Amino acid sequence: MHILPALPYTTDALQPVIDQATVEIHYGKHHQTYVNKLNELIAGTEFENKDLETIIKTAPKWPIFNNAAQIWNHTFYWENLQATTENNAPIGTLAAAIIAQRGDIETFQTTFTNSAIGNFGSGWTRLVQTPEGKLEIVNTSNAETPITTDKKPIITVDVREHAYYLDYQNRRAEYLAQIRSIINRSKAEDRFIK
Repeated sequence: MHILPALPYTTDALQPVIDQATVEIHYGKHHQTYVNKLNELIAGTEFENKDLETIIKTAPKWPIFNNAAQIWNHTFYWENLQATTENNAPIGTLAAAIIAQRGDIETFQTTFTNSAIGNFGSGWTRLVQTPEGKLEIVNTSNAETPITTDKKPIITVDVREHAYYLDYQNRRAEYLAQIRSIINRSKAEDRFIK
């Protein structure tokens, strides 16, 4: 049986970028619903005792895959956030790699934000690392996840409206400008160097 992973902070820790009500609904309702639905769908099947990543990589599309992948996507999203930090920019070897590929951090942030703004409908915008070590900004839709590919996720931003609607209504660009300050750059650096 799968359980909702605990948040690595309190539900009010992301304010003022993401308010407590949004976290409580997004995490406590949306994320929890994926967990509940997955457990219901896999009961009595070959997936019942499988770990989440195995289910994602082997389950047929759609219902089981969708729910398992959305648990993984949301867990990754919550773990890649932290309390607001001023001047929050990539650090260490990740920053050096971004500068080598994009010229500077601001260019990367602008490109990432523009990609997320243009991500049509419900989905995720991610910074991933290819097997060759190259960094790419990719948009995915619905439950798509990089763990079904050979690309390693480093940072992700949820661009589905329930991630920001209470705080920003339809102003996705404003949400994306603000979320930079709560990306856990140390976690991103750890993912990059491992």
